[in-house]
Amino acid sequence: MIRILGSIRKSCGVTLWQLPLIACCLMGCSGNLPQEYAQASPSLQADEVTLSIDASDTYQTIDNFGASDAWACQFVGNWPTEKRNAIADLLFSTDTMSNGQPEGIGLSLWRFNIGAGSAEQGEQSGIRDEWRRAESFLEEDGSYNWQRQAGQVWFLNAAKERGVKKFLAFPNSPPVHLTKNGKAFASDATPNLAPEQYSAFADYLADVIQGVERTQGIRFGYISPVNEPQWDWSDGGQEGTPFMNEDIAGIVRVLNTSLERRSLPTKIDIAEAGKIDYLYTTADKPNRGNQIEAFFDSSSPYYIGDLSHTGKVISAHSYFTTSPFEQAVDSREKLAAKVASVPGLEFWQSEYCILGDNAGEIDGNKRNLGIDPAIYLARVVHTDLVIANATAWQWWLAVSPYDYKDGLVYVDKNKADGAYYESKMLWALGNYSRFIRPGAVRVSAQLAGAKAEANTVLASSYIDTAGKQLITVAVNAGIEPVKVKLSAKGATIAGIRPYVTTAEEDLKPGNLVNSDNVIILSPRSITTLVANLE
Repeated sequence: MIRILGSIRKSCGVTLWQLPLIACCLMGCSGNLPQEYAQASPSLQADEVTLSIDASDTYQTIDNFGASDAWACQFVGNWPTEKRNAIADLLFSTDTMSNGQPEGIGLSLWRFNIGAGSAEQGEQSGIRDEWRRAESFLEEDGSYNWQRQAGQVWFLNAAKERGVKKFLAFPNSPPVHLTKNGKAFASDATPNLAPEQYSAFADYLADVIQGVERTQGIRFGYISPVNEPQWDWSDGGQEGTPFMNEDIAGIVRVLNTSLERRSLPTKIDIAEAGKIDYLYTTADKPNRGNQIEAFFDSSSPYYIGDLSHTGKVISAHSYFTTSPFEQAVDSREKLAAKVASVPGLEFWQSEYCILGDNAGEIDGNKRNLGIDPAIYLARVVHTDLVIANATAWQWWLAVSPYDYKDGLVYVDKNKADGAYYESKMLWALGNYSRFIRPGAVRVSAQLAGAKAEANTVLASSYIDTAGKQLITVAVNAGIEPVKVKLSAKGATIAGIRPYVTTAEEDLKPGNLVNSDNVIILSPRSITTLVANLE
């Protein structure tokens, strides 16, 4: 039997927590379940779990949910007005339609990629894919052209117009005029910025912060000067450069001085580690790992935790650490313990999309607009928030033209115009981002029952900043409906409105139910329960 299950798992791509999908696999389905499996059968006996919420047992305060404008927004931001506005609505809107259904996922932070100038270099940039090159505001003579990055600036303003208040700027590489090799990617896996250029790089970043505020009226509250410094970035696949911890500390110190000199309130975000492991262990990257100690231990030669503009935040990306589930939990428990060892320090999960083979559970290759990657994404968000205590969670490509599981909205790879496509990953993230607003506080939510013990059902709960709503997000990864019996301590619930994402539904609002009702989680679903508190 084990051998048979292994063969099925290999041929159909199901995981241990997806073994109920074997029936689907034998029927030859691909992606979404057949209609008869996607909805609860009247004869199907639903398992029951209990969800015990203690509103007095509090954890982290949520700062934001976000995504980045790399790389497609430079073109899509110049598409016909109707289409780019529709995409912006999907990403940023907190409005609702006449039936109560959310118009968009209400991202609360937008990441703006400060280009290094590879786009101006064209084919000479060495970056093969034109969509992965990026313009720079900085001219070769040291002047600035604020008409550059126009498509990205359009999305920046579109986010602001739809209520986004938090903005983060990040370069993948210093501008090409400052790099060692004159390119926006490195040579021979060595840092592409000489120490004597740190100050010029810092001033450039401060100039961009000031220039965008002056020309657009938008202030970047955060600046992230390095990105995934553990990787080599030497193949011309995109803009990027490795950095050692010594380099990062040097850049942050001079950037802090530049921000102070200009009286800018922008906080410096470090260090966008390529994997969360590098925050708490050296692993396979000497001088590029163990970054919590490197930057926030006062005995470290790279200590920058006392600088006026260093936020009490350490950031990393969840890539390559999300499967299998038990390993994902273990690494996040270690991360949370390390973060907690520094008083006041917070962890931001600052970039993720589905990459790699994820221990055979899901392949990051091939675009899939369906529910399977959405369920996987929701489980990653859950573990980052509940186990790692992340105070922010940010996706990578908000808009993607690629054949990968890397986009919330997908577009045709056409610079002037094209079609756009919503993904279920967009709406799965919306089950969190649309309802868990900045300032919400996570509270204890304990599941009990066979489906909970098997991690088929996951749930987390949050109190909004006004103390008027209890928001619970439940993920049912199985093909069977699950009954949830809810109990709350330290809060009185007046009524609950479910918002459901399934293969057929996108944050579909349900009828208001009483707290003593049994709530049914649809098969293969993400459900947000918005409860009014008395």
